[in-house]
Amino acid sequence: MPAELILTNARVYTVDEATPWRTELAVTGGVLVEPERGPDTEVVDLGGAFVVPGLVDVHNHHAMAGRAALFELSFGAEFGLRQILAAVRAWSAELGPDEWVVGGAWASTLVDELCTVAARHALDAAAGGRPVLLTDDSRHNRWASTRALELAGITTDTPDPDGGVILRDPVTGAPTGVLLEAAGALPKPPPLTPRQHLESSRHAISTLHAHGVTAFQDAGVSVDILRALHELDEAGGLDAWVVSCMLVNDPVFGFDPVGRELLELGERYRSTHHRPDFVKVFLDGVPPTRTAAFLEPYLPDEAHGPCFRGATTMSVAELAGWLRSGLSAKIHCTGDASVRAALDAIGQVRAEGHTAARFQIAHGQFVHPEDIPRFAELDVAADISPYLWVPGVIPAAIAGVLPAELASHMQPNRTLIDSGALVAGGSDWPVSESPNAWEGIAGLVSRRDPSGVWPGALWPEQAITLAEAIAVFTLNGARAMGLDQVTGSLAPGKSADFAVLDRDPFRCTPQELARTTVTQTWFAGRRVFALN
Repeated sequence: MPAELILTNARVYTVDEATPWRTELAVTGGVLVEPERGPDTEVVDLGGAFVVPGLVDVHNHHAMAGRAALFELSFGAEFGLRQILAAVRAWSAELGPDEWVVGGAWASTLVDELCTVAARHALDAAAGGRPVLLTDDSRHNRWASTRALELAGITTDTPDPDGGVILRDPVTGAPTGVLLEAAGALPKPPPLTPRQHLESSRHAISTLHAHGVTAFQDAGVSVDILRALHELDEAGGLDAWVVSCMLVNDPVFGFDPVGRELLELGERYRSTHHRPDFVKVFLDGVPPTRTAAFLEPYLPDEAHGPCFRGATTMSVAELAGWLRSGLSAKIHCTGDASVRAALDAIGQVRAEGHTAARFQIAHGQFVHPEDIPRFAELDVAADISPYLWVPGVIPAAIAGVLPAELASHMQPNRTLIDSGALVAGGSDWPVSESPNAWEGIAGLVSRRDPSGVWPGALWPEQAITLAEAIAVFTLNGARAMGLDQVTGSLAPGKSADFAVLDRDPFRCTPQELARTTVTQTWFAGRRVFALN
């Protein structure tokens, strides 16, 4: 049967073992078919351009990124304290007398500088006494003004919440304004309206299209985000495959409800392109603030002493209970002790016969060598975010709290792949400032900062090949999300999702790779982005 559309004169890298290379793609009903021309077939000449499958981002927070872009103060992790205060001052000038200043993201390396009452008072002055809540680059911790603390009821006598820490003046005990993990969810800025949630998702998906992304997994959703995705799809406006992770616990975002109540609501928001198939578990925090769980101690400091290892948010038995829900699961683990606990829990439920569920360990920056083979043995995907571990601000902050030998051995991707593990790529946007997968791919093959700002290479022996890196951000991600039957490679029968590039990545240096530009993005046989 003749195809409705044929795109010809292209160099197509399919990521399909059966036919790795093609020169044209044919589409009927939004699905790839074998090329057959008829009198009514539309033909598009791509002018020799390089084409890859639509990119797959296995870990982002799209709605958070859209909200930040449209409704919040945004600044980069390169900002120092003075620059942050100047940004707050300029933003506040446009606000009413008690309107909130919400935004971020400040660098993890600034914790000590921000953690003083004097710094909080400087924030108060910059904001004109308004409530301020600024997140850090991990999105796990926040810096609040005096007014925000007052509205949250946080005083010198306020106890630390479960799973969080209110950092205090060492002499007076007064809160400094720096709030770690669950403590950061205590201040409550006004919520977005339903229309703002819809606009946030729409804006974020448009940004993802500009980077060639046609499928993604949101790593922690609220009811509002689920509803927005469902409404977009029902209105014909969700031009991406989306898999949502419903939060089992929430030490970061302050969403309500979470846990069983949220899981019971999820199914009503399923639609053609939106699949609420995963739960999300935060099993630990992040290394820079010593909230990640490690097998060996952190470097000693006054607050924690010489033997502090951090702790997981729940026991192996409790985690295994959540993994028996029947849904697939993404488990946030940044320390090697949390990775081991996750694998122990997964081992229990696999042994009980739960073989259909897909399990992902998210981040897994540190994995003990003895645990690496267990990923393949237990059919666990490694959800990695190269944006977060190539040389930069976050690795610098991690190096300040961990022994050098441990800090320099982050993200063992080569060893994971060689062991048979499925390694899938995510941006963790907006923790990363951009969802550009080519920056991540460049980092995977070089182990260097793609921007060239930060020198050196981080554990270069763990570099992988370009073909492997492209698979990490296409077919591997689709498999990890349960979408590999519909997208992730360019094979007949799959959705016609692909990106047209401005260069052939196989003829690029790693530095050139990071500058790869998407000129067109197609989803289900329709062009959803074109570079002007």
